Amino acid sequence: MKQFVGQNVKRKEDYRLLTGSGRFVADIRIENMVEAAILRSTYAHAKIKNIDLSQAKNYEGVLDVIIADDLEGNVKPFTEFVEFTLPPQLEADIKPTIKKNPEPMLAKDKVTFVGQAVAIVLAVDRYVAEDALALIKVEYEALPVVTDPFETIKDDAPVIHQELGNNIQSHFEVKVGDIDHAFKQANHILKTRITTPRVSGNPLETRGVIAEYEVRNQQLEVWTSTQVPYMVRSYLSKLVGLVEGNIRVVAPDVGGGFGPKCAVYPEEIIIPYLAMKYKRPVKWIEDRLEHMQSTRHSRDQVHDVEVAFKNDGTILGLKDQFLLDNGAHNSFALCCAYNSAAHLRGMYHIPNYNITGRIVLTNKTPNVPYRGAGRPEAVYVMDRIIYMIASKLNLDPVEVSMRNFVRPEHMPYDTGIFYRDGANMVLENGDYTESLKQAMKIVDYEEFRQQQEEARKKGKYIGIGFSSYIEGTGIGPFEGAVVKIDSTGHILVGVGSSPHGQSHETTFSQICADVFGVNPEQVTVRAGDTSLLPYGVGTFASRGAVTAGSAVQGASKQLKEKFIATAGVMLGVSSDVLEMHGGKVYFKNDPAKGVSLQEIAQASKPGPRCRVPKGIEPGASATYYFVPPTVTFSSGFHVAVVEVDKETGFVNILRYIVVHDCGRVINPKIVDGQIQGGVAQGIGGALYEEIIYDKNGQLITGTYMDYLIPTSMEIPNVEMGHQEYLSPHNPIGIKGVGEGGAISPPAAIANAVCDAMKPLNIEINTLPISPNKLRSLIEEAELQEVY
Repeated sequence: MKQFVGQNVKRKEDYRLLTGSGRFVADIRIENMVEAAILRSTYAHAKIKNIDLSQAKNYEGVLDVIIADDLEGNVKPFTEFVEFTLPPQLEADIKPTIKKNPEPMLAKDKVTFVGQAVAIVLAVDRYVAEDALALIKVEYEALPVVTDPFETIKDDAPVIHQELGNNIQSHFEVKVGDIDHAFKQANHILKTRITTPRVSGNPLETRGVIAEYEVRNQQLEVWTSTQVPYMVRSYLSKLVGLVEGNIRVVAPDVGGGFGPKCAVYPEEIIIPYLAMKYKRPVKWIEDRLEHMQSTRHSRDQVHDVEVAFKNDGTILGLKDQFLLDNGAHNSFALCCAYNSAAHLRGMYHIPNYNITGRIVLTNKTPNVPYRGAGRPEAVYVMDRIIYMIASKLNLDPVEVSMRNFVRPEHMPYDTGIFYRDGANMVLENGDYTESLKQAMKIVDYEEFRQQQEEARKKGKYIGIGFSSYIEGTGIGPFEGAVVKIDSTGHILVGVGSSPHGQSHETTFSQICADVFGVNPEQVTVRAGDTSLLPYGVGTFASRGAVTAGSAVQGASKQLKEKFIATAGVMLGVSSDVLEMHGGKVYFKNDPAKGVSLQEIAQASKPGPRCRVPKGIEPGASATYYFVPPTVTFSSGFHVAVVEVDKETGFVNILRYIVVHDCGRVINPKIVDGQIQGGVAQGIGGALYEEIIYDKNGQLITGTYMDYLIPTSMEIPNVEMGHQEYLSPHNPIGIKGVGEGGAISPPAAIANAVCDAMKPLNIEINTLPISPNKLRSLIEEAELQEVY
């Protein structure tokens, strides 16, 4: 029997998306709809002394202007974090301090970052709403601004939220082994500071919300560009006081999410509330300036690292104290910071480990997870350390890596800490040495080193950089699927996860098709709609295929067994003698004799003609929720080959190689596409992208004139190699792959640039590697050579 899992099945999503037939939030039109525009703070920190709405409210075409006072008593405030309650064993181990400081729906008494929402105008169209915004007069009283994460933790720093006492919002510590003993035994101790900048997610589609309220049924329908429709539904129910069952949230086609859209934003609560209040559909679409200012940023970590190692490069211990600048609010508790702490050692055996993380507040836009969610920062730290150790000892970085890997014979390997889900963090399988050797073979490492020597003689600077990563994927708590067979015999699948480029419709149809023995074209997958299932979580953290894919398989198997049992009743035989394939159930010894899925679906309907066996619920459907025992660890290596123009500081990527293990591959082309897209974003973080604020908290890089993102001209075609170590934590053996492409490029490219410029002993521990920064490093190194 042909199996479709593992095959390059053509993407079902492509036709509508490539022909412009997709349906995004901005495409939705509803009769009698009004549009909203939002007045945002131009101050980073200020008291709101007065808001004069009179001219705006009287402007022709304006329905109303709403401020914070109008929401009080009608919309409850955000009061809890997405992940505020930590698993008890994790909390006992790291002893965190976490202070709640969720963002208000609309700023009332003061603003804490540029771009914070202050007022909303409802008007007959967006043009009128925008005109009316200009008529709102806000009297601000400026307050001291703090934008530096080290300044914000000083005793005399201005406190952004007085109720917190200071600007250290969260704090935790992870300890493994005896770090002091490790440092006493070391031949060498290396200290350095490594920084990753603040960046923006920049999906093709900005955020948007449309809401319609049907008074007769008290039914609220919301369309939003989100990764987490079920979470939006849950918060709406809590905050606007509507029965959860009367709320339907739909994420239609979503033009990218990357993490910033896995937050629930004030607009996703206020716009539906306004639709309920005015009994008219309300629409709000974010423009790109708003997106750069107000949609959540990410990264922004500073690590002060010490590493103890022996003369042969063996690492004995690692200490790290790092700050995460989370902007003015934190709605994700320890998510990114603890991800960094848990993943920093990566695939290396480092028995003694001590890391302290502090999440601090500044007058900037809040941070949330962004593709990789704390892992790119950790990998950048670890892989720069590997290269710096190699440089110190005059060893090849590959040799240093090989000497420190967790070996296959040591797996499953307990890292000695808890993962974010509270389970022991265990690397279940893989062969990191073999994976690195595969990457070296693809790039022809020995040949490259010869070419590098020849190039240097000609005044050309080329270099090679390696980076390794592990990633906990498929995090819970659960994901669900419902599988139905209609009266025509067609299979319908509904899932709780919500796609925004992950190819759910294709990959999940492959999983389902293999269970029933049909072609994926006979399967239709629907997602991004809370009416499909009572419970769902969402698509983020490389979890879709692991959790929802396993749920699809589980529901499909349940329905298959039910249909075979029903066919047994229809045929008057035991189900043991039957099997299913090709759209029918037939006798194992006589395939010509049997019944079709269409006939079984008809016989499964409740009523006097129902042939479903006693004790089994009638109906042609099955629902299954997959609860993963813990995460499963994907892994990989990235190799960057670059050429550096010494005179301009420009970095040209000549080749880029990725060897990865994502367990069983459902669709190789889709996996390759996920990696290619992730690498593109990783290259942006390595060479181009940086959110910069001035000392007054004003966003300097607020347009694409100043905030650079790579185009297709700067992104190489990624050469790929595959490993396939099946996960023991789910029935298909899948490991997540959605973020792996974005995790390692900054480290690989930085290491490649350092390798290219090795004659000048340049170290790159701050991103991005922009031409002006690199040129400055080159000039400093040349001056040192002179003197």
